[in-house]
Amino acid sequence: MSTRLVNVVADAAHPAAAAHWWAEALGWEVTFETRHEVAVEPPDGGPGIPLVFVPVPDHKSVPNRVHLDLASPSAAAQADLADRLLGMGATPADVGQGEVPWVVLADPEGNELCVLEPRDRYRDTGPIAAVVIAAADPAELAWFWAEAAAWPVAEASDQLVALRHPSGAGPFLELVRSATPKLVKNRLHLDLAPHPGDDPATEVARLLDLGATHADIGQGNVTWTVLADPEGNEFCVLSPR
Repeated sequence: MSTRLVNVVADAAHPAAAAHWWAEALGWEVTFETRHEVAVEPPDGGPGIPLVFVPVPDHKSVPNRVHLDLASPSAAAQADLADRLLGMGATPADVGQGEVPWVVLADPEGNELCVLEPRDRYRDTGPIAAVVIAAADPAELAWFWAEAAAWPVAEASDQLVALRHPSGAGPFLELVRSATPKLVKNRLHLDLAPHPGDDPATEVARLLDLGATHADIGQGNVTWTVLADPEGNEFCVLSPR
């Protein structure tokens, strides 16, 4: 029995607009839309993890601890993608990156994203190269997420630990060393789900044993369980699927 990673969820002042922006940015499709959530997924079962946008009343106040890295097959493609996103309403972002070969932007909701220079290991990830989480201790947090998401470690160093789906397809989940403390609720979080037939309560208990804690983000009476990983990053455990 285990949970698995099923969605990346983003808070948004305007979920529909944010979802349609990301669908155009990635070449994906809006597959579900209500006033409570809007989902964006790769077409025809292509590589990627669905993005879900949900409404929140609060506004972004600090740089996100979770962000998306976008892949580029060539330097020309990187420049073209950055220019296209700027033309769609993205803005340059400074998160203290200094002189780096990637381009840091923010989407219209202010969420930072990186347009990466071409890297061989991202050649078959699809448009999202990685979901990146800032971590005080990447190795320790990666151990938790490998167990929680059912994604094994694909690469490890002192500064970064990368996990990937067991199939070896799709984006990486990367834990990147950061000395910046977590100050507010994350605006992006991960959704986990048990497999069909598994018991959500049993899986929540397993995650708590691994070091997760219960989290109250004002969710009220909902059908999912909100937890936080050992570094305080919120995530949800959904019903089996």
